[in-house]
Amino acid sequence: MKILLINHFPLEGSGSGVYTMNIAKSLLQKGHEVCIIMPENKTDYKKPIEGGIKCHPIYFYDQEKIKGQLPFNFPCFTTHPRSVYNFFDMSDEDLLLYTTAFDKAIQEEIVSFSPDIIHVQHIWILSSLACKYDLPVVITAHGTDILGHEKSNRFHKYTMDAVEKCKQIISISEDNKKLVLKNFPNVEDKLVLMRNGYDERVFYQKEYDRKEVLDSLNIQGNYKNIVCFAGKLTHIKGVDLILEAAKIYENKDTLTLIAGNGELFEELNQLKDRLHLKNVYFLGNQDQDTLRKIYNISDVSLVPSRYEAFGLVAVEALACSTPVIATNVGGLESIIVKDVGMITPTNNSLKLAENINKILKKELHFNRNAIAIYAYKNYSQSLLIDQLIKIYQKTK
Repeated sequence: MKILLINHFPLEGSGSGVYTMNIAKSLLQKGHEVCIIMPENKTDYKKPIEGGIKCHPIYFYDQEKIKGQLPFNFPCFTTHPRSVYNFFDMSDEDLLLYTTAFDKAIQEEIVSFSPDIIHVQHIWILSSLACKYDLPVVITAHGTDILGHEKSNRFHKYTMDAVEKCKQIISISEDNKKLVLKNFPNVEDKLVLMRNGYDERVFYQKEYDRKEVLDSLNIQGNYKNIVCFAGKLTHIKGVDLILEAAKIYENKDTLTLIAGNGELFEELNQLKDRLHLKNVYFLGNQDQDTLRKIYNISDVSLVPSRYEAFGLVAVEALACSTPVIATNVGGLESIIVKDVGMITPTNNSLKLAENINKILKKELHFNRNAIAIYAYKNYSQSLLIDQLIKIYQKTK
């Protein structure tokens, strides 16, 4: 098959971007052809897939001048590490430029790539555009799109059109499925549950020298314990709760690594200073190879989200054999079973610190080999891709 993948976001920096990248790689390995349409604001963006993947970027303006780019950054539901422009703040003129550019790209790829099926991320604007053409369309609902639908009636013409005309809708967790049905009760016959998968060629268990990894991050010192977080620095991700918890659990032997960027970078650094935290390091965006090393040298990984439809970063940490403490929201509760980590209450930094200390002080013991095996058997992309291919085949 020839599959045209479309995303509202670049292929790195967001869960749906990584999702798109992962399924593209796996489809390629299965012998299928893939083309990806996505926004970009850099000409030197990393093409994440080697060999046979066609990328069709729509360029947006950030700091780099690119011929033919749109005169604003790519819009987001909340923020992205490379954009803080919001769908809900778009002018009518910007929205028209946005839809025109993507519609042109879809038309061009229908002619030049000649796809058998279109798979779009998010029940949102681009899903509606894809449904204009005489091709089967599959949509993956990622959660923030449904929250966006609830937030603004302005985009209902796109979301309602997309769910009506598409062939299948993939929900990534039971919680996500309930949210889709709450907002679109007539789509139950189109709705299928399929978990997110991680790329096991990138995230896996391996022994690394802790000092060498920390040296590569320009962090000096000998630490007995490492706590880590990876994700966007936005309110919804709960990084402020990590800092409040660190005020309780931090000592000279315990290091906290925060990988990622976002609109709250400065605010969170100011909170760190107000709390007088000495061993918390904001690392900025890190590539996936570095994240693998960080997970493997860490004693625990944190996902203290206030909302999370699935939680791919939790699965990636587990794949590296790291126990995870996650909040009791969305898809996280189904991922984090007792043998691989802990579920902690949302918006409760005191309880978060208490649970972190249980792991750091060895009051709770986890078999790290078993954690990695659990992740592989339940969430590796290579084991889930056949389910996605069957969904594609069903629409034809």
